[in-house]
Formats: sequence, C-alpha cells, structure tokens
Amino acid sequence: MPRQQQAATRPPRRRSYDQFCATARSLDSVGDRWTLLIVRELLAGPRRYTDLHADLPGVSTDVLASRLKDMEHNGLVTRRRLPPPAAASVYELTERGRGLLPVLSALAEWGAPALDERRPTDAVRAHWFALPLLRVLDGTTHTGIVEVRLDEGEFHVRAGGGTPGARRGAAGGAADVDGGAGEPSTGAAVYGDGPAARADARIALDVEACLALGRGELTLAEAVGNGRAEVTGDGPLAAELRGE
Repeated sequence: MPRQQQAATRPPRRRSYDQFCATARSLDSVGDRWTLLIVRELLAGPRRYTDLHADLPGVSTDVLASRLKDMEHNGLVTRRRLPPPAAASVYELTERGRGLLPVLSALAEWGAPALDERRPTDAVRAHWFALPLLRVLDGTTHTGIVEVRLDEGEFHVRAGGGTPGARRGAAGGAADVDGGAGEPSTGAAVYGDGPAARADARIALDVEACLALGRGELTLAEAVGNGRAEVTGDGPLAAELRGE
C-alpha cells in the first residue's frame, strides 16, 4: 500500500488589520495585549524571561512566551546568551523596539488621570513610575543619574539636557544607567530598576507626589518646599532639583 504523503505544514496566518495605513501596521506589531508592557520592562535593559514574568503580574507563561516570539518576528526584540558566569538567555529591545519610548511616554501621560485611585487588585512596581518622571527630569540643565526612592522600591534614571521630551529613545540617552539582568548598561537602558551604583542626586517621595510630578500638577522644587519630596546630594544637579 503506498505510503500516504503528509500535507506540508503551513505557518499560521498572522493576524493583521489588512489596512494600508501606518497606524494599522503599527498595531499589527504592538496591538496585542501585554506587548507594550513588555516593551516597558525592556526599556530597563536586557531581562531574563523569569524576571519579565515576575514584573508582569497577571500574564501567563504561555502568553508571555508567545508575545516574545511575536516580538522577535516583528523585529522588536532579540534574544541572546549572556557570557559566563551568568550563562542565561536574555531578551532586549532592538533599535526599532527602543523607538517605542515616545509611544510609551505619550501613553503614560494620556493615562495618568486614570490613576486617581489605586484599586485593591492593582499590582505595583516602583520602576513603573520611571517613564512619567523622565519628562520632568529631562528638563534639567545639569545632567546625571537620579535615584528615586518610593515606599514600593527604588529605580534610577538619567536626567539632563535642558530639553524636556527630547530624549532620543534608549539609543544613547542613558549611557550611565545600570543595565538589567545583572550586567552593565550598554547604553540601551532608559531607566534602571533598583538603586544606582553611583547617583548624583537622590529623591525620596511617595507615589502620590510622583504622580503629581508626572501630570505636571507639581514641580519638584514645590514638592521639596512643602515637604512632599526630599532631594539629597551635594552636586549641581541635586541643587537644581531642590530649586537652589
């Protein structure tokens, strides 16, 4: 009896809006649930799969793996192996993926009014407040690393340049920010999770004050003046943040 020939397996057709429109094409790549939040996490630098899963509460392992695979296919992330002694695989944003920083920043600004009240079911991570603060800290005349301390934890960002909103994605605007996955930054990190190895200024405040700064309802000098924030450090950047 002749052997039955197996039908060739065709790759599944990827979902698309099938519209000749830049917005639709963009959503073909980043419109799935969790995709932009994965980008948010990878803006801190290379991350291991387990670290991504830990900082994306609510995502299943299957969905996370599927999204990362799609993002690799779409040229948003790459996966590489860290050298010994780490010997672990990490995901990191490509240049195209890092180009989503202005998108994430705009979404954070647009969505800020919805954070008027924290729901009992809301998870929170300190570094989720990094993007809203970037717009504030980009406007400083002096440059340097700012460590931010909230009750929920710590993160650090690079401030400076005197041009609010002009940060050039992650392609070189934060060369001193510590990279993720326990390795030094390659200049691709927009912010760093945890304390900075070397900080030029440190800000301690609560989430409500941090949100007010991000929404433009409060300046850092005002927050320091009324006791809602404390800035420590001896250099010119710390002095500027205190409004001196």
